[in-house]
Amino acid sequence: MDLESDHSSSPSIDDEGLGGGGVGAVTEDFVHVDDGAAGGADSSFFGEASMVGSEWRGEGNDDFLSRSGIGGEADGDGGDEAAVLHDGGVARGGEEDVEERKELPEELARRIVKLTCDTTAAGGGICDVYLVGTAHVSTESCEEVQTVISFLKPQVVFIELCSSRITILRPQNLKVASQLEVFPGAEFRVAFEEAMKYGGKVILGDRPVQITLRRTWAKMPLWHKTKLIASMLFQAVSLPSPKDFSRMLKEMDDADVLTLCVQEMSKTFPTLMETLVQERDKYMSSTLLRVASKHSSVVAVVGKGHIPGIKKYWKQPVEVNELLTIPTRKSLASMGRILTTVGVTVAGAAIVSGVYLSIKK
Repeated sequence: MDLESDHSSSPSIDDEGLGGGGVGAVTEDFVHVDDGAAGGADSSFFGEASMVGSEWRGEGNDDFLSRSGIGGEADGDGGDEAAVLHDGGVARGGEEDVEERKELPEELARRIVKLTCDTTAAGGGICDVYLVGTAHVSTESCEEVQTVISFLKPQVVFIELCSSRITILRPQNLKVASQLEVFPGAEFRVAFEEAMKYGGKVILGDRPVQITLRRTWAKMPLWHKTKLIASMLFQAVSLPSPKDFSRMLKEMDDADVLTLCVQEMSKTFPTLMETLVQERDKYMSSTLLRVASKHSSVVAVVGKGHIPGIKKYWKQPVEVNELLTIPTRKSLASMGRILTTVGVTVAGAAIVSGVYLSIKK
């Protein structure tokens, strides 16, 4: 089993109009499971995995797969895609089969957004991209993700994660997870496991969370930073109990809870919506388009709140390098990263309570 993280410091997005300027672009992460059909997710792999430069690999596995090339190497040749695909519509040795285009059953298709783009896969044609919007803390979302991927068996499964959040793909034994019955982000693990079953490729296509948090903090005026810290301290002592929190989430089951939280917080801190949602919509839309342009079928698993933005920016020019640049404001930068990380976590649960109450009125 091999897992490769392809965040690179070399400029790699400019060649297809997805970026510009002199900033080294951060490419999308690539995860591949070799011989995944042999069984379910191997949780021990994540415990043994070690970071080797910019690559993830399971220790003791010398047969490490080549880079996917989706992010683009320095030589610009795009890598050998066929070398990292097994039983997913690509033959060993570089010969691509013409993959039959599948259509979802009508009932399921009504809940899935379908996009298309031109692709270089299989000698050219159309790539079908299916957007599966999830509620992040929802059993129904997990079931829908499993159904779509198992039916379509796409070449690529694209998920709303970055390498810093890859531990979400591990089994969760946390107390809060048992209280909630399904841990936050469980749909991403389900997507990963389904791709493993047929040897599919998994792309971690979200912007690195460290960049998102640093841009969020840098764009906030000093007064808002002070207000956010005070709000965090207040909310830390007023969180709902795990039981009440679980009940709230169940009653809001069809909503993207995280995006609702950001929307609610944006009433007080307007820049949050821009950096936490809108910029990531642009980033994921451009990354997804780049991935799709080299494959014949993709299923993207993202929060429902990101679906409108990804559709809006699909095939539109996006300055990715700008989205990866940290504004030069340096005051309280280190403190800001810590407080913003803690703040989003602590404030999130409290905001859910407020959103829940407003919905129930």
